[in-house]
Amino acid sequence: MEALDPLHLGFMPLLFLVAAGFFAGLVDSIAGGGGLISLPACLLAGLPTHMALGTGKFMSTVGTTASFLTYARGGAIVWRIAAIGVGFCLLGSMAGTHTALLVDNELLGKIILFLLPVAALLTFIPVRRSQREYAPGPVAIYVLTPLLCSAIGFYDGFFGPGAGSFMLISLHFVLGMSLIKASATAKCFNLASNVSSLVLFLLNGKVYFFFAVPMAIGNVSGNIVGSRMAMRVGAKLIRGMLLFSLVLLFATLVWRYYG
Repeated sequence: MEALDPLHLGFMPLLFLVAAGFFAGLVDSIAGGGGLISLPACLLAGLPTHMALGTGKFMSTVGTTASFLTYARGGAIVWRIAAIGVGFCLLGSMAGTHTALLVDNELLGKIILFLLPVAALLTFIPVRRSQREYAPGPVAIYVLTPLLCSAIGFYDGFFGPGAGSFMLISLHFVLGMSLIKASATAKCFNLASNVSSLVLFLLNGKVYFFFAVPMAIGNVSGNIVGSRMAMRVGAKLIRGMLLFSLVLLFATLVWRYYG
């Protein structure tokens, strides 16, 4: 495991990451894209790239679990699709994480800088709200679902931010799910890929618990506050906050890696 001294990193980065975890949860619960905040924040706090990915994955796994349980209790998950796709998400995520662990820290940081704007664009794609009923056919269940879950699982394991939005959009437009069912089923797939990826990061000692646990607590708190704010504030303002924060974080990371 990479030797990181909490006293060397200092407690200011810890406070910064707790705030980032809270804001990531707030954004994720309303507009999606919380990983676009948490991953750059981990890098700016001084974590090596692999450790930043693993620490962020711990936080997102805890947050996704809470969200998944809420959707499961609400009965919105299309379990027939979920049962087929979960295994492919697990395998895809394992392959993506294994690939990320093979890449040099510095090179991986530069790859992440390239992927962040792509993930941001994906997150900001407007999703048409539809409440139509969904009747999955054989092609959707046995062909499209495995392909989508394998590809998005790999992306989630290798990088992460934007994967939830990518999955929601794919289920809504490609498989024809209503927005509510797509969002609920996407959480099931996100949880599977997060857990698979997290296990590999843990086995390779790439989770920095001094940051990961407080960030997870902040993330869950942000999800709770965000869900209560959703009806009063709405997604538009939160997306604006996300965009502003992302621009600041991205500019700082460019300065760090290329300055």
